[in-house]
Amino acid sequence: MCGIVGYIGSKPAGDIIIDGLRRLEYRGYDSAGIAVLQDRAIELRRSVGKLSALVKALESNAVRGTVGIGHTRWATHGRPCEENAHPHTDCTGKIVVVHNGIIENYLELKKQLQQSGHVFKSETDTEVIAHLVEARFNGDLLQAVQGALAQVRGAYALGVIAADEPGRIIVARRDAPLIIGLGEGENFLASDIPALLPYTRRMVFLEEGDLAAISADKVVIYNSGGETVVRKEHSIAWDAVQAEKGGYKHFMLKEIFEQPQAIQDTFRGRLSPEDGAINLDGATLPAEAVRQLSKIYIVACGTSYHAGLVGKFLFENLARIPVEVDIASEFRYRSPVLDKNAVAIVISQSGETADTLAALRLSKQGKCPVIAVCNAIGSTVSREADATLYTRCGPEIGVASTKAFTGQLTALYLLAFDWAGKRGTLTGDTLLRLIRELWEVPGKVSEALKSSDTMRSLAKEFSQARDFLYLGRNINYPVALEGALKLKEISYIHAEGYPAGEMKHGPIALIDEDMPVMVVATAGKVYEKILGNIEEAQARGGTIIAVATEGDEAIKSKTSHHVFVPHVDELFSPIINVVPLQLFSYHMAVQRGCDVDQPRNLAKSVTVE
Repeated sequence: MCGIVGYIGSKPAGDIIIDGLRRLEYRGYDSAGIAVLQDRAIELRRSVGKLSALVKALESNAVRGTVGIGHTRWATHGRPCEENAHPHTDCTGKIVVVHNGIIENYLELKKQLQQSGHVFKSETDTEVIAHLVEARFNGDLLQAVQGALAQVRGAYALGVIAADEPGRIIVARRDAPLIIGLGEGENFLASDIPALLPYTRRMVFLEEGDLAAISADKVVIYNSGGETVVRKEHSIAWDAVQAEKGGYKHFMLKEIFEQPQAIQDTFRGRLSPEDGAINLDGATLPAEAVRQLSKIYIVACGTSYHAGLVGKFLFENLARIPVEVDIASEFRYRSPVLDKNAVAIVISQSGETADTLAALRLSKQGKCPVIAVCNAIGSTVSREADATLYTRCGPEIGVASTKAFTGQLTALYLLAFDWAGKRGTLTGDTLLRLIRELWEVPGKVSEALKSSDTMRSLAKEFSQARDFLYLGRNINYPVALEGALKLKEISYIHAEGYPAGEMKHGPIALIDEDMPVMVVATAGKVYEKILGNIEEAQARGGTIIAVATEGDEAIKSKTSHHVFVPHVDELFSPIINVVPLQLFSYHMAVQRGCDVDQPRNLAKSVTVE
């Protein structure tokens, strides 16, 4: 999750851009940069670290000009260094790009560009956009960007300026937010509303596939078909908290829709889809220690515990290491047998959960090394663990965790890939294939988010239900648990999650015409088994809602209520399949008039026992 700010007008662009970046620094603080047009030349400044480093550099080497773009970045694709910081330039240095998102086919494009003579200066996927625009630029920046994006597959919010066309900024978005702020004799762009509130309250939210040409006195917007369109202007009369919601009714919904970005920010820069290299920046174990591992203890609470259950499948299937998963409050009191050849992985969004901290300390007392998976930099868990693998999800305000869950899953994939490689349990080719498939998961999550309207309709139909049963199998059994937890948390409906194979051992007695059953039934090795479970539930009068893979005709014939998600390797299906369950819980809570972001009796971080 990166932050973009741009300005075109008559005022010093640098000051406005830096101020906007400060308000977006929560979106990334591993590096920052700014590019300003002055006398048909581009002045570029970039620094590694927090925005303060860039501000300090500008004190002695200021930029001048009234047109510019800036960026604050997580070190995603490519390590944190000045060369990898945005903005990025073409070969001539006359075209500059800032980008938030992921270019899925950048390897293919980069190879083509290199063969035609383009020289790359960074390790990022973003730089290919600058070179694609350069290859098409003949004095019309808009046409050059349109042509470049026609070759791109992936997600992007981007701003482009050119020294030879100083009168406008070209912007575009797909699966990543971008806002245009409207002024008098000046206009703005940003990733999020708070960056622009000091300067304008008139804003236009670009829609999917939109491209716009911004000059000081006008904004022209084109849709994905290249047609000129008019997007509704919004007058923002929000307080600070409302502004942070970015136009969404609730933080939870905003955070559900931020998941593609959170996932890619968590893995980018740590995995190379080019050669399969893995770099976890010290947040792992040395190869010899990984080879000697006798066991993994995964310890967490709530949603993080469900992520840990998925982790068990990953580590055992990929790295062939035995795994125990414990609820932290139980682990701390059961006197686990620990040794130096085991490792504890503690998972906590906040890094301050009391029971998880106690489990961490117990593990260290037992001489067991501890790796934390955490979202909060500087938290107690991150300070006390031997190493921390940060999820890069940004602030999660809604009490019911959503993007933190998929961020945690992503971090566990990274560790499992790293350890499988070090133990030699996956071949290089297989590991590279999995890394490339993970690289495409954010796009699949974006597709799954399109189920929101379907889940809203289902929520209207089932909002008066008093009980729900959630079923899943194999690696999607934890997804059933998470779906049931979400429904309980924010809609106050009693819900139980079960492995579907356990139905005959008790839960099937609950099923009747008043018990809706949510079934995770996507493609995989247990698909035929889950179809059998659906038939068992229907035979007892249960109403089935199935989460299924696109094109599944069997599900259509067996259920009257279903939602389809994109096909992925079964290994990655939990990240995709949880999305419609999150949306269903959200819409159920809205239908029932519940406090979505602050459900009763719950707090975001449980810091007491």
